[in-house]
Amino acid sequence: MGFFSEFKTFAMRGNVMDMAIGIIIGGAFGKIVSSLVSDVIMPPIGLLLGGVDFSNLNIVMKKAVMEGSEIVAPAVTLNYGTFINTVIDFLIIAFAIFTAIRLINKLKKDEETIAEPAPAPEPSAEEKLLTEIRDLLKK
Repeated sequence: MGFFSEFKTFAMRGNVMDMAIGIIIGGAFGKIVSSLVSDVIMPPIGLLLGGVDFSNLNIVMKKAVMEGSEIVAPAVTLNYGTFINTVIDFLIIAFAIFTAIRLINKLKKDEETIAEPAPAPEPSAEEKLLTEIRDLLKK
């Protein structure tokens, strides 16, 4: 089997296509959650903490070098506020994915219990006796 035909077989498998679709949807979902965190959740938290905007929190490790009003070398900063925003993004995304997977698993479990047929009821004593008589008569 040639390289390209083997790759085609691999790429066209259902699992690979499902994974690709999941990655694309996950990327879009990540943008939505990032916007939720940065535009909806963080401003009230910053307000509660005295107007702190986490994305602007940093430690200046080396000040910018200026010549007049022109910046020759930009400042070197440790942007821990951006890291805090990213951690909050991750926690919200992880919680949302956990909730979605939990819901999907619950729906699958409910579907499996509905799909499984009920076991056949145990024959009554009368039916067992009649079956034995039938079997004896056949002999």
